[in-house]
Amino acid sequence: MIARLALALLLTLVTVPLLRAADPLPVWPDLAPGEKTKLDGEAQPPREGEDPPITRVVGISRPTLTVHLAPEPNGAGVVILPGGGFAKVVPDMEGTEAADWLNAHGFAAFVLSYRTKNSPEESGWEKALQDAQRTLSLIRSHAADYQLEPNRIGLLGFSAGGQVATRLLSSPDHRAYDPIDAVDKVSFRPDFAVLIYPWNIYDPKSDGLIEGVSVPESCPPTFLVHTDDDRSSSLGAVLFYAGLKRHGIPAEIHVYGNGGHGYGLRKREGSQIDSWPGHAAHWLDRWIQGKR
Repeated sequence: MIARLALALLLTLVTVPLLRAADPLPVWPDLAPGEKTKLDGEAQPPREGEDPPITRVVGISRPTLTVHLAPEPNGAGVVILPGGGFAKVVPDMEGTEAADWLNAHGFAAFVLSYRTKNSPEESGWEKALQDAQRTLSLIRSHAADYQLEPNRIGLLGFSAGGQVATRLLSSPDHRAYDPIDAVDKVSFRPDFAVLIYPWNIYDPKSDGLIEGVSVPESCPPTFLVHTDDDRSSSLGAVLFYAGLKRHGIPAEIHVYGNGGHGYGLRKREGSQIDSWPGHAAHWLDRWIQGKR
């Protein structure tokens, strides 16, 4: 018995550092669909006047994720999709900073650096959607390794990542790539979603949601944030919320009067936009309590 306990302790000590590894983990076992290279991307020089600075990574052809485990886990995890307009990814302000916030509330967090587009002609969202679907299946297939319940894995998307998240929520049964292994047999449907200023999901020509974005009856509970003065119109978030409401899906939306776009969890002078994490934490806690 003592020997078995010692072995179990040894395995725990070996496993935990691996799960907390600082090095990014690959999303795909080899090349991502359609790719010929494995590039982790390059960080652009910081922009003048940003305090704290914001990291922007371009040229990603090998998507990776970083693992952030909570000191007091609640059994739930969240895949984070940063923004960046599809030409780049913002892994700190809309990634690791959100991971720290989630960790403080007991959630494990997984920040995805998805593939970026190579030319203006590319839409960008197709590759990111593939990477997001694969990541959710990957995390769920390893739920026990991360002390997660497989039915308590959610999705948090900022800006362009928020658009990818809405596309993923719109088609929870359609995989955007040909399955390659056992991981792809595992569902990528998130059990809850948080959409923070989802970028350009409103189509002014149709006065509705853009093509490829809708709210199916199977959409999970969703929390949304936007601002009235965001050029990426809050009408998209409002219409998505209305679809959730019509289906009787638990949801919450906050449209702030000002704050613009691209703030992450940070403060904006003259705005109360930095209060959204508190509202979201309250909503997430209610969701978690309901799943226990």
